Amino acid sequence: MENLMDRLIEKIKAYNNPTVIGVDTRYELVPECVKEKYSKDIYGMCNAMLEYSKALIDATYDIIPAVKLQSAYFEMYGVEGIKLYKEMIEYCKSKDMIVMADVKRGDIGSTSSGYSKAYLGKNLINEKEEAIFDVDFATVNPYMGSDCVNPFIEDCRKYDKGIFILVKTSNKSSGELQDLKTEDGEEIYKKVARLVNSWGEELIGKNGYSNVSAVVGATYPKQLEELRKLMPHSYFLIPGYGAQRRKSRRYSIRI
Repeated sequence: MENLMDRLIEKIKAYNNPTVIGVDTRYELVPECVKEKYSKDIYGMCNAMLEYSKALIDATYDIIPAVKLQSAYFEMYGVEGIKLYKEMIEYCKSKDMIVMADVKRGDIGSTSSGYSKAYLGKNLINEKEEAIFDVDFATVNPYMGSDCVNPFIEDCRKYDKGIFILVKTSNKSSGELQDLKTEDGEEIYKKVARLVNSWGEELIGKNGYSNVSAVVGATYPKQLEELRKLMPHSYFLIPGYGAQRRKSRRYSIRI
């Protein structure tokens, strides 16, 4: 049966492009020619960021299948930034892009359920189920265990959504925790990979890949190769690739 990951795969094939454009909206990155059109208060700043972000999408939506919106760079501007985040999600979806919310959520079960409902699930409003941010994928931090991941998986199952679970992240200090070895000599990131593989077993589509997939940094190619063997049904969202090391960001999705 076709699932969300199948649709992403088909878009990647149609565009012949596995790249995800990362929109990390910060006011200091907006060109001066855009800034000068708006006031310097929070409303003008957010309008300038909105114009610039939409211009990035307008320039890429027909060649790049997916967009990843980093929530932190919207949240830092408070209420107006959150409004901007929601508007950008809706704008990207209007361009028929696969939309990923880079939120890295993960908490105890009831709190994770709230996070999942915000991005993947639905809430009961006026006695009717309605989506709030309504993205396709969200990033999830699994390091509180399965009870923090299960609510996301349940919404993936119920609404045909997807998650990318942090397994081996691209940052320099990731090994301080993720590379620690357990009593049987296996690194923690490999333990997480085995969990990801089992969590996604029931959500595998016709192309053999699950809606439950993984974030694996390109900065660790040896571990990436190991993790491919441990997660044969997971697509990889690969940060640390190409332009991410500069001010703008690009991510690759790889099988």
